[in-house]
Amino acid sequence: MCTNIRGILIFDHLNDVLFAKCNDKFVDHIQKLARLQGLLAENKDESDSSSFKPTPNILMQLFSPIVTSQYLMASQFGNTYTSMKCQDGTNIVFDEYMGYTFIYISDEVVELMRRTVGICVTIVKHFCGPNVSLLKTSRQKVELVSHLMDAWVELRKSEQSILTETVEQLSVNADLASTTLGVLSDAADKLKAQSEFSNVHVLVLVEHKFMSLFSSIKAQDLLASDILLMVLLCHVANKSIKGDYEKNIKANDTLLSRSGAIQKEQDKPPDNLEKLTIPTSVDICNLFEGTRDSSISENLSWLASDELNSQVMLLGSQDCGYTANAIHIFQLADGINLVTIVEMTNLTISSSLCDSFYHLNVINGLQLQRDIDELRPAFDNLEASIKKTLDGIKKNRGNISNDVDMCQRRLQMKWEQVRKKYMELLKTRDPETVLQIESSTQSFVESLKDLFKLICLNKNFVQLGRDVVTTVSKLVSQKLNEFSDFLKIKAIKNFTIGSSLTINKYLEEFPGLVHFIYIDRTTHRLIAPTIDFSNSETLTLTIKKIWTMVEQSRIHLQEGHMSIMWKDTTFNYAYFLWFEDSSGTSLKCKTYFNHILKNFPVPGILCGDYYKKLAEAYFPKLSPNKIRIYELYCVHLGLATSSCVLEHSRRLAATIWEITGLPNNPADIL
Repeated sequence: MCTNIRGILIFDHLNDVLFAKCNDKFVDHIQKLARLQGLLAENKDESDSSSFKPTPNILMQLFSPIVTSQYLMASQFGNTYTSMKCQDGTNIVFDEYMGYTFIYISDEVVELMRRTVGICVTIVKHFCGPNVSLLKTSRQKVELVSHLMDAWVELRKSEQSILTETVEQLSVNADLASTTLGVLSDAADKLKAQSEFSNVHVLVLVEHKFMSLFSSIKAQDLLASDILLMVLLCHVANKSIKGDYEKNIKANDTLLSRSGAIQKEQDKPPDNLEKLTIPTSVDICNLFEGTRDSSISENLSWLASDELNSQVMLLGSQDCGYTANAIHIFQLADGINLVTIVEMTNLTISSSLCDSFYHLNVINGLQLQRDIDELRPAFDNLEASIKKTLDGIKKNRGNISNDVDMCQRRLQMKWEQVRKKYMELLKTRDPETVLQIESSTQSFVESLKDLFKLICLNKNFVQLGRDVVTTVSKLVSQKLNEFSDFLKIKAIKNFTIGSSLTINKYLEEFPGLVHFIYIDRTTHRLIAPTIDFSNSETLTLTIKKIWTMVEQSRIHLQEGHMSIMWKDTTFNYAYFLWFEDSSGTSLKCKTYFNHILKNFPVPGILCGDYYKKLAEAYFPKLSPNKIRIYELYCVHLGLATSSCVLEHSRRLAATIWEITGLPNNPADIL
């Protein structure tokens, strides 16, 4: 039974609760506070604590002071809290996205809490977009966010790739790799020939490893972070099919939806086009231990009635732009998934829509601070994004629905009204005009949300070409069926790379080296040996030690240290991060910007590409395309000397191409 308070909450600007995910201890603590403050009826049976469900109203009243304080710090001073420590040792970590406040309460270390709440923001960003208020009315969105958080926490405890936020390549021989790529290429051709799909990605994931990907020529590049999200989605889909959650029904979390916000039709099991958003008999199972039964339980035997699991989500980033995508997951075999990603929107339109929300949020912050001087460039950015959106829709009028057309016209009319008021404000600089703008902007914002929902998160996207996707997926399954058992074994012990050399054989060239993790941070690809716990040298090497090594390295990296060594009673640990130019020449930065690092996301890529930001800060005059970034973690036996560790690290970095098959130049990693 868990004895620690843990909970994630999301609040809007009115302090309403949009999302809450918490454990038993958190619920019990909320109940005690609610009684002390008179928020619960005096005649309520205090002994029946198991039946208590903290309503959004109770949570709002209890957390309003701290949420309001955070809001005032942002609006008046532009300097919000990042974390707080309570007298009993409990930590509170804050994050913000589009004006919505994310709070995580736990006794964990702050760094892990920052990452956890950051992952929550990322998931919401990709499945709700900038319209986080969807969590207020969509029970399915709430449950999907919760399931994906569970998947991340579960896999982070066991998978090196999720821990380090990298893509691990499944190692297969050249013939099988070529065959698989040919099958995926043929699948993409059939999808484009039999439907209106012009931009598609087709990829195969084996367990949690990446095997192969084929993308159509004009499709937007699939980021490594996008592939990691596919891994999480597949994990949720496979869990649903296997019914593993039902085996753990007593380990449920409490999932709260905003009181009165869920419509009756949303309480019914939705059609099987939205399977990934439907809970199993346990809504939230692995994020927190020691939890009481879920407040939501449904018979989900119908989940396996269809072979395709589908979802709509945004892919991309603020830098490269967002596209709305229909994601279709087809299980080729147990643990082997075919993921078909279909771009459903024009990149320009969807990106400019997201930009409009972003600039509107910036403007709202400036208005609260009454910063008229900075309002002009912010308004110009908003106006440009709105214009780009409206023009993009007009140019593609032949491909849009009547609903989108009507919504676009309505938005344009309301934008003209808001635009005039902003022009008046910028001309007169009268603070009273700000109040007039705030009172009339709500209608414009609602129209913007309606347009975003129709263009970027339209549920009908998963219906388009669904039969074709299913048929093509079955064809792929037939062609790869003979390899399925082999691939499943490979996923468990990913040992062979190339025709003859193995990673474990490679390790023999480095006496005393027990384990290493090599990451190309330009592509975020990971190379690491399988840990053989039957070997006497590695018997004492545990997952906990490796995970601790990664966490310790990240802490030092955030302090500006890119080369560190330390040891415990058994092992010697080393971590290196270095930069090279496109020719393999080491890049050195003599100036360190520790003050800038404080504003960076946590090291990784799911909460933002930390390494890209690092390269931009250290080498501002170099094009990002010309910078290569690498990470290396090494574990040696404790008797290894520092000079031996350094020599091995340099040689490993210089010869890793023998394993990866990609030539590389020696690097000076110190």
